[in-house]
Amino acid sequence: MAKKQKKHSGGTPATVALAAAGAVFTTHAYEHDPAHPSYGEEAAEAMGVSPDRVFKTLVAEVDGRLTVAVVPVSGSLDLKALATAVGGKKAAMADPAAAERTTGYVRGGISPLGQRKALPTVLDASATGHATICVSAGRRGLEVELAPAVLAGLTGAVTAPIAR
Repeated sequence: MAKKQKKHSGGTPATVALAAAGAVFTTHAYEHDPAHPSYGEEAAEAMGVSPDRVFKTLVAEVDGRLTVAVVPVSGSLDLKALATAVGGKKAAMADPAAAERTTGYVRGGISPLGQRKALPTVLDASATGHATICVSAGRRGLEVELAPAVLAGLTGAVTAPIAR
């Protein structure tokens, strides 16, 4: 597990956006294993961080509109709760190709930050119970650790109980 602080020139769109905003964050790089069954659990194990503090970025479709859900890797997304959180009626997981095309990231490396097209974002309420959380920094094998309020502020996220 490598830790780097500040100086983020030539990073991913997520780290570039964080640096441009003057946000306080730490990156954590690790060797990604393509055979690992879960990107999020792999990240938690590699960093030695509780899966409750490592959040996965999922893209869903709520009433036909792509929406980002950020939930702990230790749980799963409650699609009905996500729809409710954004004032929608029905939610389903988005087509992976549409998620990649819209965000500009590949599956397993989708970050809620620095996306090609800003999407409505919902951060699970459990994030507020932690001083910092980890989310993808925009590629497999790279996470960014930051305060939940910083993530919500930069993404315009609403906070709601969307994990189960």
